[in-house]
Amino acid sequence: MKSFLSALLAPILALVLAVVSLPASAKTFEEQMREAAAAYERKDMATAVRIWKVWAAKNVAEAQTLLGAMYWSGEGVPRNHTEAARLYLAAAKQGYARAQNDIGFMLGFGEGIPPRDDVEAYKWIQLAINRYTAKNQDRLDQAKKDLATLAKRMTPAQITEAERRVRAWKPAA
Repeated sequence: MKSFLSALLAPILALVLAVVSLPASAKTFEEQMREAAAAYERKDMATAVRIWKVWAAKNVAEAQTLLGAMYWSGEGVPRNHTEAARLYLAAAKQGYARAQNDIGFMLGFGEGIPPRDDVEAYKWIQLAINRYTAKNQDRLDQAKKDLATLAKRMTPAQITEAERRVRAWKPAA
């Protein structure tokens, strides 16, 4: 009887142990992104970077943008504007407003991408303005100011070209 009980309970116990000890990777995307954001807020940059790198490598625009911001500021990773720009551009091409704004700012104000490119900067910032929602009001207001600053130093032909690029732009699949 004892061996019968052991034979019956062993698989159940193994299943319970397997479920209890599920790896962190079994967490959903949303759970992992919340975990990374919480880690960032409590200044656990190593955890935030680790999680965002995984999702950035999977081409997730939000993770690319957040990791890009860390590279831009040097939080948890060595400061590297080239890497920040690469990540922002990858996310911007997918239509992620914050990344569009960030790459536009870098292009327009000389942050990590030589040479400055006002036409591309205008395009990306205008696309961000078009996509920001009411919950991003502060970013939207700043993007409008940045766009006005760019427009003041651009020729009418450059603005026309930038607006043509805005109309022609399609998000990457």
